[in-house]
Amino acid sequence: MIEPTVEALGLELWGVEHIQQGRYSLLRIYIEREQGITIEDCANVSRQVGAVLDVEDPITSEYTLEVSSPGLDRPLFTARQFEQFVGSEVSLRLHSAVQGRRKFKGGIARVDGDSICLQVDGSDFELRHADIEKASIVYED
Repeated sequence: MIEPTVEALGLELWGVEHIQQGRYSLLRIYIEREQGITIEDCANVSRQVGAVLDVEDPITSEYTLEVSSPGLDRPLFTARQFEQFVGSEVSLRLHSAVQGRRKFKGGIARVDGDSICLQVDGSDFELRHADIEKASIVYED
């Protein structure tokens, strides 16, 4: 429902987060474009997507709509996005533990379909993308 609206504005939908906060929630939409994102882009997407959400009403409780660029410490939502950042350091959390741990911080070695190989302290961990709860690039300046 959101992607066609974002694409019609000449932008890419990078990802969507819906965070429940008690009776209220936050719907965060990340948009991207090769030339970068402006405040006007965020405002346009917010207006257009807000109108679509008002009509379709997929979230029945009160929520805040936030539109943003993924930024330098961008979250990763798809295996294709992990593939774009092979060689980069990532911090991620799994839905359930693998070898006794849920949190990992390491380099993306390779991506093969739904399998992501993460190098952590000299060890390789093969993780399924579907098992990743949250991931983001580690930005170091």
